[in-house]
Amino acid sequence: MSARKTFDVGRDSRSGQFVTVAQAEARPDNTAVVRIPKSGYGDTKGEPSRRK
Repeated sequence: MSARKTFDVGRDSRSGQFVTVAQAEARPDNTAVVRIPKSGYGDTKGEPSRRK
């Protein structure tokens, strides 16, 4: 099985700054957990959605 081509990162919805995933999950009204492609992968449309 291949490794994921993306990684999860938390983002503050107001300022756009990166936060930890734990902080983003604790404050879902002000933050979002987004997926960023790893270097060299760019297009990740075939990647499955984030699961809890």
